[in-house]
Amino acid sequence: MQIIRWHGQSSPQGQEIRAKMQQQGLRPYSWSNGPGDVYSPHTHSYEKVLYCIRGSIRFILPDQLDAAGNAVYVDLEPGDCMVLPAGVRHSALVSDKGVTCMEAARHVLPLGKSTKYAV
Repeated sequence: MQIIRWHGQSSPQGQEIRAKMQQQGLRPYSWSNGPGDVYSPHTHSYEKVLYCIRGSIRFILPDQLDAAGNAVYVDLEPGDCMVLPAGVRHSALVSDKGVTCMEAARHVLPLGKSTKYAV
């Protein structure tokens, strides 16, 4: 998993993030959830590229434990990006502010076929 923190002076606009993702050959879409909404543990068959646009959200990785034996988690704030590899089990908890995210699936070709991403 890769986390890229936002370091801009102001929070990014959805159009700015969408354009950035499209330049990478991705097909982004946005979604929103209300405060306290929960996603139970699941996986995806693709690499998930996700930007937090407004609010915040916590992603929990129940199969990855810290030194104390607790599940590893990451909190995303506006502008932060998470790149989650295919097959990584995760759940999510929306903060009390709610959340709007923009995400896209990145389908990686099998090794040896090409080093480029399928679009």
